[in-house]
Amino acid sequence: MTELLHYFGQFCHSGVRMAEIERRMIAPGFVEEALDSLRRLGKPTAPILARVGLPAVVDQPVSAETYGGLWLTIAAELDDEFFGMGGRPMRSGSFTLLCHCVLHAPTLGHAIRRALRFLDVVLDDPRGRLVIRDGLAQIELTDVGAPRSAFAYRTYWIILHGITCWLVGRRIPIRLVDFRCAEPKQGADYRLFFGAPVRFSQPISRLGFDSALLDLPVARSEQALKQFLRGAPANILVRYRYDAGIAAAVRRRLSQATPAMWRSFAELATDMRMPPSTLRHRLHDEGQSYAAIKDEIRRDLAVELLLNTTKTIGEIAVLLGYSEPSAFFRAFRKWMRKSPEAFRRNGDGEDREP
Repeated sequence: MTELLHYFGQFCHSGVRMAEIERRMIAPGFVEEALDSLRRLGKPTAPILARVGLPAVVDQPVSAETYGGLWLTIAAELDDEFFGMGGRPMRSGSFTLLCHCVLHAPTLGHAIRRALRFLDVVLDDPRGRLVIRDGLAQIELTDVGAPRSAFAYRTYWIILHGITCWLVGRRIPIRLVDFRCAEPKQGADYRLFFGAPVRFSQPISRLGFDSALLDLPVARSEQALKQFLRGAPANILVRYRYDAGIAAAVRRRLSQATPAMWRSFAELATDMRMPPSTLRHRLHDEGQSYAAIKDEIRRDLAVELLLNTTKTIGEIAVLLGYSEPSAFFRAFRKWMRKSPEAFRRNGDGEDREP
């Protein structure tokens, strides 16, 4: 069980670590990566930092609001909202036009397809496509040449994920994030930021989430969009992070124990000092349930154990709190539309079982 706790600490939404970090803070490594877009063009960084109230050397986390201000200031300086990392500049105002483009899409799936087409036209490279496979909706990015930086892919995901979460009024839980590039020195910050299994040096860059969410309706007004844009991009850096809301608080509590030690819903509600009915209602408001959160944690941990350890299926079943391997087998097939053995054999779950 101590080994499972190790995996919980490393992979399971980084719950314990997130409890120790202010939710509205951005790692200094991400500030440095944003500043690199200026350095590549020979532009000084000190004036930009001073404009947003930051010192010449940033070695401490900054608030999401400050980072959002830095994002806007650099974008204005470069006239490129993608920090000079695309095939063409994403000229100032593109983000606003993107939001208008997807505002009246009927469903999340329609909105994502529109957003990808818009970004393809604006950026030219990388190009994105939506692929539905094994119960996952995967946004895959392809590059004409060599891999881009992890920061470039992360920026693309932030823009797309932030807008789509706002459109449906809830966080879209991320199930996997693959980067085509090598792992940067601050790879741990990337894992912490996404709160999902993150891998580097993969054949393709992709971000995946449950395909059932593609049917969520979009219901936002022009007035709501104006309010959203006034707070962007700081609001999408915080509001829809995986560590926001009551569901995240439940995840953090669950991450401190092995599945076999998880408490009943009533006991959890007592620990959180609220009636079970209130906790259930608040989870429902976020599109979540206690059972779904437990399922989500087990699935993410199962994926990590299958891909990154040599443990047998039976051992993994025990570690995840299943009474017998067959119960784990059924659960995994429900999650990934294939057996644990096939998922491990394929390496990344790409190929469907016959």
